[in-house]
Amino acid sequence: MTETALLVGGGGREHAIARALTADSDCELYACASNRNPGIASLSAGFEQISETAAEDIVAYAADVGADVAVVGPESALEAGVADALDDAGVYTFGPKAEEARIETDKAFQRRFMEEEEIPGCPDFAVFEDVEAACEYIDEYDGDVAVKPAGLTGGKGVKVTGDQVTKEEAKEYLRESEYEEIVLEERLVGEEFTVQAFVANGEVHPTPAVQDHKRAYEGDEGPNTGGMGSYTDAAPQLPFMTADDYADAVDVLEATVEALPDYKGVLYGQFMLTAEGVKVIEFNARFGDPEAMNTLPVLETSFLDVVTAARDGEEIPRLEFAGKATVCKYAVPEGYPTDPDSGAKVTVDEENVGDALLFYASVDAREDGVYTTTSRSFAVVGVADSIEEAEKRAEEGLAAAGEGVRIRHDIGRPELVQKRIDHAAELRGE
Repeated sequence: MTETALLVGGGGREHAIARALTADSDCELYACASNRNPGIASLSAGFEQISETAAEDIVAYAADVGADVAVVGPESALEAGVADALDDAGVYTFGPKAEEARIETDKAFQRRFMEEEEIPGCPDFAVFEDVEAACEYIDEYDGDVAVKPAGLTGGKGVKVTGDQVTKEEAKEYLRESEYEEIVLEERLVGEEFTVQAFVANGEVHPTPAVQDHKRAYEGDEGPNTGGMGSYTDAAPQLPFMTADDYADAVDVLEATVEALPDYKGVLYGQFMLTAEGVKVIEFNARFGDPEAMNTLPVLETSFLDVVTAARDGEEIPRLEFAGKATVCKYAVPEGYPTDPDSGAKVTVDEENVGDALLFYASVDAREDGVYTTTSRSFAVVGVADSIEEAEKRAEEGLAAAGEGVRIRHDIGRPELVQKRIDHAAELRGE
């Protein structure tokens, strides 16, 4: 039976979701976003330009197209209550309501929740509303700290002493900010990784672990970004992880869902593999971007079947994956993330991508071509039996990239992956 699905969001993550949904011939897809993503539009029966946070307008569009189900991509929409509004209008939405989405949108709530519910992997933390009290804590804390605004910052608001900034610079950052609430945490040292899970009706179905690369420039240099690219291995765990590390991360997600029984959608755990084991950096209430572009292309189970089973209160189908490695590399505007060149025309030779997958992200399709916005432009994903081969396919696909974009070519390369393996071995004392 044909299901009419509405997708909210216009980034690379949402292009990957659109591709996964429409892989099922029973899906008739409609989409809405503030930018016209050409990749999503090409897969959709209809595309409307609507702000992702305009809940009433999105509900009206859902009614116009006769949506049976909806999938909400971006965190801003979840915070704005788009899932609540669609659910209230009778459109089952695969995405948490605003209250459950606080696991991402309110980092003070996130840490207090972990402490109260005894979720494993919680670092030392303190929450402040007074900037000077926070600065005093930084001075007195025996060690380095991560400075986190409690609200959403697009992955770019965190400052870490001893890594990105000095303690004096961290205090200056707080004094110049207008954050209403600040979370200070012990600095976690180790290797970062992500595990995302499909969640509904108390069930937790994890996907393969992913490692994102936040720094703007090769060699992990430069400012933090929304993510320059990422990779997965053919196994559920990454090369620097053990099967037990992956299992520990999944245990955290399961404990979290047990404490949030009404949660539905995707739960994303960002973890740090430390000398003391797996710790939680943060939770997100949706797919990662770029991580969705690694995991969804190798998902062999129908995404639509997952969503409709969740809606109907049925057992979610067992997730099957292709057992392939993936490497995703983003092409971003020159100057990203500090001073991106917005409004530049992007040339993408779609015929020259080869065996790689192309996902459009924060671009705007106009009558005379595709243009950059202030964020990441498009991603190319290689899929193969090994990370090394997947990286080569991604690079071959990047031949489609024209002028005016920048790429971190080192992501997924053997030298960088080996560096992660060596670091994890050092943490374990091997």
